[in-house]
Amino acid sequence: MANIEIVCAACGAEALLRREPVFEGFRKTGERLLCSACGHAYDNEAEVPFKGQQRPQVFTAADKPQAVDVFEDDEKHRNCRYCVHYVVNPFTQWCGLHRRDVEATDRCDQFKRKPPAPVAKPPPPPPKPLL
Repeated sequence: MANIEIVCAACGAEALLRREPVFEGFRKTGERLLCSACGHAYDNEAEVPFKGQQRPQVFTAADKPQAVDVFEDDEKHRNCRYCVHYVVNPFTQWCGLHRRDVEATDRCDQFKRKPPAPVAKPPPPPPKPLL
């Protein structure tokens, strides 16, 4: 059984969806979808506001929390992870300047930014055969 309860977009009433057949001669060509309260016609099934589909609008966009920005722009990337002295190997993370174990999120006053990684160019295409 199809859902027939709607909240009409025209009158706002909770009503039933009325389906009337459309005939061309003696042949049925389609259906008209009507609100039983006011007679408002819907063009297709996708436009019909069925009762269970609508969610209550409790919150608006103004109620969403603002994004929290913990770090300022200049201190976002001053972690050991972005330092030139930071060395990673499978067993430990190491600071080459202080010669000690560190974590990627550690910081120090001797921070020196890594140069940007070079962009790798794709290899040239293989030569065409001489056939």
